[in-house]
Formats: sequence, C-alpha cells, structure tokens
Amino acid sequence: MVVYCKIKGHPLERFLLRSTMRERVIIKWGGGLITDKSSLCTPDLEILEHLAQTIATCQTHEIDVVLVHGAGSFGHLRAKHWRLNEGILPNEVFENDDICSSQQEAVRQVRKEMLQLNAHVCEALVRKKLTPVIHPPHRWAKNTGTDFLGDLERFHKHNENHVHVTFGDVVDVQGNEQFGILSGDDLVARLAIELPHVKRLVFAIKGVDGLLRVPPAQAEANDLIEHWSPDIEFEGVHQSEIDVTGGIGLKAARGSFVASHGIDVIMVNGGRTERVLGAMLGLPVRGTIVTAKI
Repeated sequence: MVVYCKIKGHPLERFLLRSTMRERVIIKWGGGLITDKSSLCTPDLEILEHLAQTIATCQTHEIDVVLVHGAGSFGHLRAKHWRLNEGILPNEVFENDDICSSQQEAVRQVRKEMLQLNAHVCEALVRKKLTPVIHPPHRWAKNTGTDFLGDLERFHKHNENHVHVTFGDVVDVQGNEQFGILSGDDLVARLAIELPHVKRLVFAIKGVDGLLRVPPAQAEANDLIEHWSPDIEFEGVHQSEIDVTGGIGLKAARGSFVASHGIDVIMVNGGRTERVLGAMLGLPVRGTIVTAKI
C-alpha cells in the first residue's frame, strides 16, 4: 500500500510519497557540534535540545532513527594527550593530566566521559518523550576502522519511540595495540549498509554548510560543493592538535562508501536544525550530497 502524507510545520512543507514500510535514517551528530571542543567535557545543551526535536519529528512521520554521536571535548582532548588512537605505547613518557597518570587510566577515563556525554544526549531525547537504547561500543565492539568486530543485530529491533544510540569510543583491539579509537564515522558506515530499510545517512556538522572549495574562513555562499565524489578536491578544517580521528575527510570517505551501496548521503550544517530535519525527511536542503566515485 502506498499513501501520501503531508509534512507539517516544516519550512520545506510538501507532499511526500510514503509506503507502509517504515524507513530508517542514520544520523551522525558531530562531536564538535554538540560540545565546546576547546573546553574539556562541556556539552552544548541548547543544540542538543534542538537536535533531539528533529528525531522526535521523524518518529511522528514513521521514520525510525539510529543516532551516532561524536566525542568532541569529552573524548578528543584527553585521547589526544595520551595518544590513545595509537594503542599502547610502553616506551613513551607522558605528562600526567588532571586525572590520569597512565594510558590505561586514560582509557578508563575517556570511556567514563563518553558515557557522561551520552547521558546528556539521552536526557535531551527523553525530554522529547523518546526512549534511547544505548550501545556503548567498548561493551560490544572490538578493533577499529570499518572492519571492526561486533554484532549489529542489537540495532535491528525497534519499538515505538525507541532510538538506538551509539558513539565513537575507546575499544579493545586485538594484538599488541590493546586498545584504539573506534570512530563514529566508521560506525555509521557499517550501520547504514548493514541495517535493513536504511534510506539515508545524514552528517550534521558544525559551522559549515557542507564540503567547501576553499578553507571555511574564506568561503562564500557559492563555495559550497553541492554534489561531491572522491575525485573532487575540497578544503576543510581538521583540528589535528585535538582530533584523534580523520575529521571531515573521514566523513567524506565513509559517506562515499555508503553512497556506493545505493544509500542517500548528505552533509548539512548542524547548527541549522531545520536543514538537519529536512535532510532526515528526504527533502532538498542546502548541503553537500555525497556520491561514490564515478
């Protein structure tokens, strides 16, 4: 059965074609978007509130959402100091931070802090009458990159108003490395491809409308790359002094990988939550549509 339903209360209000099969959308909230990345463990509660509403609205339109969020100031700063993305470094001498005196302590602390950030995320969802189902990766996943090990069946089951939630995390790694950083961008790639009925992957990023032809500080409106594939060069800011994953470049690469499986992928300015919602609903919005290399 196919029916028409109207998306009400949205700036891009229009009729959409809906089938009785519920769609599923994967949304990635960037860590820099939902935290103050320059200040340790500082969430942006206002943006969390607005972003949570986009998920609630999708649920009312019978679109199931799987949420993956980044670490921002709850993970990157401490993980960078202790070089947790490189695994165990027994011969390195590290300066103690405010809490930790070893890499092993830092692993435990970053995991704890990620759960704290996740609690803020989930509180925002609960205030919208949603029920988060939390999947901390260090409890179910091993290894890093898109070939990480872990049973994604846990994300299949869905009940009304439930939202599966996971995040970038420090996970155990087989072999000499012992541990490493499993990026949220690697998580979304696997989830988008392997979960049933996924129609779209949306990256909500901070401060820019999508991928740009010039550095963000120099960009004007016409510098947005509206359609991107891996053969097109772009400029982005990678805060290498903070970030322990691949930044915007990793998002683009993983997005193209997902697009090669026939799934729509778009990057949008997460600070413009009406665009985030529109992208999740499958409406045309300002952003970068990511495609596979032709």
